Amino acid sequence: MIRSLNTAASGMKAQQTSMDVIANNIANASTTGFKKSRAEFEDLMYQTEQEPGTATGLNSITPTGVQVGHGTRVTGVDKNFDQGSSKVTNGAFDLEIQGAGFFPVQHANGQIAYTRDGSFKKGPDGRLQDRNGNVLQPEISIPPNATGVEVSADGQVNVVIENGTQPQNVGQIQLVNFVNPAGLRAIGGNLFMPTAGSGVPQQAAPGQSGMGTLAQGQLEASNVNIVDEMVNMITTQRSYETNSKVIQASDQMLQAVSNLR
Repeated sequence: MIRSLNTAASGMKAQQTSMDVIANNIANASTTGFKKSRAEFEDLMYQTEQEPGTATGLNSITPTGVQVGHGTRVTGVDKNFDQGSSKVTNGAFDLEIQGAGFFPVQHANGQIAYTRDGSFKKGPDGRLQDRNGNVLQPEISIPPNATGVEVSADGQVNVVIENGTQPQNVGQIQLVNFVNPAGLRAIGGNLFMPTAGSGVPQQAAPGQSGMGTLAQGQLEASNVNIVDEMVNMITTQRSYETNSKVIQASDQMLQAVSNLR
């Protein structure tokens, strides 16, 4: 009887984590470049009261045995890196990666972080940076007298100087990818950091070595599907409620036992 209490409690705890993940997905449904997550579960160890195949008589064995589980637990939260929809902005420094890859930026702590959010701005010194001031790597500086900026699909950045006719190249945008992007560690601010699970960063120009291409004047929207998340939320809520009812039923059965005279 006590076992059912602990088993149901593990189910409630696991569903609470799942609800936390769903809530974060819904909260970031409008976040540029956001990638949705999914909680993954596994069953806990079993108490074997009778092994499958145990002899039960002369020339007979039990086909299934008696194995009782002890509940579930969350084994991981998997990040889904499917491409989000395109959102046209017509911003000169808004860049969308169409395919695989991340933009490398220098974080405030000096390390290189990675992002799918291509909403870059021109900083006070002319360098391209994200909304938090993290500078795009390798650095690309836009001259103060530039009247137009064009970013090609392969990452070439060209500018038109005031009173000039021929565009001038000021840099080459590089993308970075990982063997296992799901192993990246999210640190907030639409940024990821590499881990032992993600593998080492692999850098190449857009369109090369499996990297996606760039599209200027548009951004990648979140890949969260609100309808799917609502369905997942309802399923999680019902599972949580059902586990709580198991605890109530177990408590009532224990109460019945304690009332025996």
